[in-house]
Amino acid sequence: MFNKILRHLLLAASVTFLLLNAAHADTKKEPMWPVLKEIYFENKTILTDADDWLILEAPSRAEDAAIVPLTLKSLKPQTAESYIKNIHIIIDDNPEPYSANFHLNPAMEKVDLTFRMRFQQYSNVRAIVEMNDGSLHMVSRFVKASGGCSAPVQKDPEAVKSRLGKMQIRMRKPEIGHDIPAQVMISHPNYNGLQFDQETRRYIPAHYVKTMDVTYADQPLFSVDMGISFSEDPSVHFTFKPTKSGVLEATVIDSKDTHYTADKTI
Repeated sequence: MFNKILRHLLLAASVTFLLLNAAHADTKKEPMWPVLKEIYFENKTILTDADDWLILEAPSRAEDAAIVPLTLKSLKPQTAESYIKNIHIIIDDNPEPYSANFHLNPAMEKVDLTFRMRFQQYSNVRAIVEMNDGSLHMVSRFVKASGGCSAPVQKDPEAVKSRLGKMQIRMRKPEIGHDIPAQVMISHPNYNGLQFDQETRRYIPAHYVKTMDVTYADQPLFSVDMGISFSEDPSVHFTFKPTKSGVLEATVIDSKDTHYTADKTI
């Protein structure tokens, strides 16, 4: 009996020791950003003074780590002389930190973008703005969310197959010469290779949206290079001002090189 009690005590002590070590390791974890900066930006100068002209909205604690909403708003208009050329989205502690690149055109005039991302663990999310003059500026927020990258897709697999690639363009009643809030969305599971299928006991192969291009009257508004951090059913809210009648068109290409399109005449 004594030996049995002693074994239990030793086991409990060992588990406690491991947990304490793990907790200590978490507190001592080295920040990823210096390494990521060197990898993706070759240690170029990135100014951290962008808060006065770019807003990054993110929940401090996400309700669902698989669909964390992020919003980017510029406080200065886009002009031909000075405009945001790219917005690089970095989620430091995701399996693939470089999460998206928004390529912008001054024809948008106003940067007002909302999209949803997956977070695998508590992490800083960064928006690094690349201006047309090449200068880099950064805003960041810390988001408490975990398990989003490996979370299973919410819909039934058969429903996913039946709706795969269906696209919508939503907008309020458009008026020429006025700002129009719009949304492009596509039904797509955005499998990132990290979700586990409980029936087959295997990981679901990656199959995700790679790019989204949006044009109006044959003029580019923006495009997005998407990575595996985008949520299922990717969507982008944006605002644009049409100066003449035309067609708003969105083209999506996924990792199997399948093309999907949707359009709306204004």
